[in-house]
Amino acid sequence: MADQTPSSRTGGRDAGLKEAAGRLRDEGRTVNEIADRLGIAKSTAYRWVGHLPLDTSAEVAVQRRRVAAGRRATRWAERRTQREDAEREAQHRAAEWVGTLARRELLLVGAVLYWCEGTKSKPANPRYDLTFTNSDVRLVELFVRFVEATGRSRRQLRYRVAIHESADAEAAGRWWAGQLGVEFASFQRPTVKRHNPTTKRINVGADYRGCLVVRVPRSRELYVWMAGVVKGLLSGDAPTPRLLEVGETG
Repeated sequence: MADQTPSSRTGGRDAGLKEAAGRLRDEGRTVNEIADRLGIAKSTAYRWVGHLPLDTSAEVAVQRRRVAAGRRATRWAERRTQREDAEREAQHRAAEWVGTLARRELLLVGAVLYWCEGTKSKPANPRYDLTFTNSDVRLVELFVRFVEATGRSRRQLRYRVAIHESADAEAAGRWWAGQLGVEFASFQRPTVKRHNPTTKRINVGADYRGCLVVRVPRSRELYVWMAGVVKGLLSGDAPTPRLLEVGETG
């Protein structure tokens, strides 16, 4: 038996869809609903079933479905609002639980933060100057506070903006300087990245200020100490962490 041609296969598929569209119309489905259900253009659905009347009972059924869908959407919106309110309250309680970090706590947190986000020395490329890069000003501020806890001043650090060429590097640098309370004049020349017109980056608007690169000069001793702290935290002798129960404050 000869193979079917592409046109005959397409025609058979269309015939099946047209028949399904007719059944959906008999069930009281609108043109838009039929198009969505079958994955066809609305114009095609109208051409196939537009001449078929939508009886009164079917119209009532459509209206009922719309009302029910609206009620469901309202309920989901209320639940989403309640969930978001509960999450904000939980975050607020957790933030209050943290309170003010003692120096030891700040040193531990800062060491882990750097080990996750900072530049680390490698056997093939040994580097011991601490260099921390991030776009979140809160994490940058936390790292700077960590360095200050070791006896250094934030004004002794080296700052540099890394930003795409489509953005205002100077404005971004001044913003970072203001956030950290340091002089913009002390900032090093920015690192400008070539702009990609088809970028998938989300943060590309007026609030985009790139990343801030923070370098700690003469920090070999601090790097070695920090590596030891992280090793101690990750050692097998460290106690197994336990999650706090709801309402527990430690």
